[in-house]
Amino acid sequence: PFDLETLNSFRNCCIKCLGGIPYASLIATILLYAGVALFCGCGHEALSGTVNILQTYFEMARTAGDTLDVFTMIDIFKYVIYGIAAAFFVYGILLMVEGFFTTGAIKDLYGDFKITTCGRCVSAWFIMLTYLFMLAWLGVTAFTSLPVYMYFNLWTICRNTTLVEGANLCLDLRQFGIVTIGEEKKICTVSENFLRMCESTELNMTFHLFIVALAGAGAAVIAMVHYLMVLSANWAYVKDACRMQKYEDIKSKEEQELHDIHSTRSKERLNAYT
Repeated sequence: PFDLETLNSFRNCCIKCLGGIPYASLIATILLYAGVALFCGCGHEALSGTVNILQTYFEMARTAGDTLDVFTMIDIFKYVIYGIAAAFFVYGILLMVEGFFTTGAIKDLYGDFKITTCGRCVSAWFIMLTYLFMLAWLGVTAFTSLPVYMYFNLWTICRNTTLVEGANLCLDLRQFGIVTIGEEKKICTVSENFLRMCESTELNMTFHLFIVALAGAGAAVIAMVHYLMVLSANWAYVKDACRMQKYEDIKSKEEQELHDIHSTRSKERLNAYT
């Protein structure tokens, strides 16, 4: 059994540990990881589904050689997704570490912990880097909305064929720049491939995967904005803490000088009296 003193010591230790956790940075990190996971996972599977749709229903094939076709671009996007997942996993950890150090520096302002110039430079660097990443994620969100728009058009055409009998609607991939102008890759509602595509679950699944990927990119943007608010607040706190440190150092130095002056005068008076 534990005595009361041990329990109080354990409780105080837990309270101190919980008080040092940067909860705002923790929430932003969880949101960033969730957004990046949704974007990378769903985006990768949606690209794979797009390849299957193009090859099965639009009867497209990979071109031989080093020609930059739509399949090569999809492979490049997949490698970019791998890089994004790895990079932001590391960046989230770095921001959490920075949050821990900044929170500890603010809470231990009057202790032995000192805020250095290097620490302030690191905080400013993270603010600039996070702002650039926020702009990059805005671009990724805008770019991800393009396949959502394309699949929405395709899904609308499939829906209209079931509502309007005898309608002959066509979808030409040249409208979206997927193929060159010289290639005619068009699918119409009267063709068997179009009916098979609309009845398959692959189209619906790919469409919703792109929607979830778009939502993940939006969550990453929100996480970047959250990080900017947290880093800016920490920068302001650290700046005020540095001013307080300078004030305390100047105050202690003046008090020491006054003490030395009084000691010197007391010695002089004692010598003069003697």
